[in-house]
Amino acid sequence: MLPAKYRNMCRRDVSKFVKINILFCIGALGLAASVMVLSTAGAPNQNRTTDSSRSLRFPDRSGEFETISTSGPIDFRNPFFQSLGTNGRSCATCHQPSDAWTVTPENVRERFDATRGTDPIFRPVDGATCSTDDVSTLQARREAYKLLLTKGLIRIAMNVPDGADFIITGVDTPYACNDLVTASVYRRPLPATNLKFLSTVMWDGREFPVAGESKPWTEAEVDAGLHQQALDAVLGHAQASHPPSTEEVDRIVDFEKSLFTAQTVVKKAGSLREDGGLGGPADLPRQTFFLGINDPLGGNPTGALFNPNVFTLFGSWLDISDRNYSEFTKRRESIARGEVIFNTHPIAINGVAGLNNVPLADGQIHSTIMGSCSTCHSTPAAGDHSLPVALNIGTSDASRRTPDLPLFTILCNSGAVVQTTDPGRALVTGKCADIGKFKGPILRGLAARAPYFHNGMAATLKDVVDFYQDRFNLGLTDQEQHDLVNFLKSL
Repeated sequence: MLPAKYRNMCRRDVSKFVKINILFCIGALGLAASVMVLSTAGAPNQNRTTDSSRSLRFPDRSGEFETISTSGPIDFRNPFFQSLGTNGRSCATCHQPSDAWTVTPENVRERFDATRGTDPIFRPVDGATCSTDDVSTLQARREAYKLLLTKGLIRIAMNVPDGADFIITGVDTPYACNDLVTASVYRRPLPATNLKFLSTVMWDGREFPVAGESKPWTEAEVDAGLHQQALDAVLGHAQASHPPSTEEVDRIVDFEKSLFTAQTVVKKAGSLREDGGLGGPADLPRQTFFLGINDPLGGNPTGALFNPNVFTLFGSWLDISDRNYSEFTKRRESIARGEVIFNTHPIAINGVAGLNNVPLADGQIHSTIMGSCSTCHSTPAAGDHSLPVALNIGTSDASRRTPDLPLFTILCNSGAVVQTTDPGRALVTGKCADIGKFKGPILRGLAARAPYFHNGMAATLKDVVDFYQDRFNLGLTDQEQHDLVNFLKSL
């Protein structure tokens, strides 16, 4: 085993690798070239590859997940892994292969300890609770980067749009960088994988023109949004002094679009491809997708009716004890039952802005809509929404605020007063009706990327299920909750 100080050096941010002896790291850690730059989550000798360079496998708390590439060997020389700015960051700084292409607090804390808070992720521009935070000492850095260390949150500073139909009248915040014009909100980096299934870019869709809301969306707009996001990330997060080249942005986006990630092994269930199971990422590149596919609100351009059976990965595991009992049977049956619950357990959906307060396909507003988890997670095999539908399910409500997040008081032109920890899409559109709205993320690879929701409010998938159980009065039994959590861990 390589001494710890050299293991840490070889496991830091990808952008650092161009400054040290890459061959030394590869040879010393005994890794294939495809995994020469991996995050600090998990010891390097635990990382494995399949097909040498087209696939990466990493352990997570639930078992093991895998990323495959559709464009050949996973190229760690891609600009995605290069520092294109002035502060040492690359895209991979916050989108780590070993964290399912986002970043987890465990990863962040290990990088902090290994570098005393000097790893490129620790930059005041957005890693700190405020860009003016004191980072001169180790203790000061721990305080400045506490949201990154505890929840993996990045600061996003956004101005209230000109012409907005609301104003911010007050901010209760533990930090010094919020005022009545600029809102500093704190959000999880979304995974840079499975992007085939995107219908909008970023939690609030801010990389799309607002005018796009009034016309049909196209794949070209999604692609343009990804390009804009890559450009903005280099100029903003990486603090570049000049824009990256068109070729660099194209290569970043092409690389991201080639990646597919999913859980492939679950503890006590074994391989998710055995005994008829269809887990893992192998089938994702072949999965049919188009904007509006399986839309439950009448937005499918083919006119096809909504099918609530969004996930059909583990149907063969139902009642397998009747035919083939093994040490994995109990957990596999639980996963299969959880899939059925996800697809079909009835939910009375109410109080969701963007759904219950807007006319649906029948032209009516429905205060209650009977659905299931798959109503809002409707993209087959992926679980996001296939159209850019931003919803407010209550994750930024004042009632759920924790002391480490700001609380904004907003006065709408209508006279309504709203309190929220994050105005969400309203900071993009300027519409009071969009306060607290966010998109639903792609669900594959969930187990590897805790915590959950835009603000990291759910530390575990059990916490996610608890939120929905409380918010929508699901009425799930303890066993049904357990089954649903096991299913989510298997995505």
